[in-house]
Amino acid sequence: MKFLIALSLLLAVAAAAPAEQKYTTKYDGINLDEILKSDRLFNNYYKCLMDEGRCSPDGKELKARLPDALKTGCSKCSEKQREGTEKVLRYIIDKRKPQWAKLQAKYDPENIYTKKYEDEAAKRNIKV
Repeated sequence: MKFLIALSLLLAVAAAAPAEQKYTTKYDGINLDEILKSDRLFNNYYKCLMDEGRCSPDGKELKARLPDALKTGCSKCSEKQREGTEKVLRYIIDKRKPQWAKLQAKYDPENIYTKKYEDEAAKRNIKV
C-alpha cells in the first residue's frame, strides 16, 4: 500500500529535492531496527509527526515532505526508502495500533489514501 509506503518515511526520513527530482538518499543509512526497538526513538518521531513534541532536523523534513509522498504514491522515493517504509508500516500496524490510528486520522482523515492504496496493501499482505 503506497499510503503505507509514504508513512514509512517516518523512519526513512527522505528530505525532498525539487518536485521533478527524487527525495534525497541522505538518510537511507538509518538503522530502522534500532529505532523500532527503542520506545524513546520511535516516540520522538511519532510525536514530531503529530505536533506533540520537538522535531529533529530529519523529523522536520519528514513532516514537511509526508503530504507530497502521500499524494504522489512515494514516486520520488528510492528503492531502499520503499523497503524501509514497508518494514516500518508493518511494525506500526502490528505493534502500535493506537499510534497507527492517530497517524491515519491526521494524515488521511477522509480515507482518500487508504482507499486509493488498499489493493496494493492487500498484495503485500498488509492489513490496514
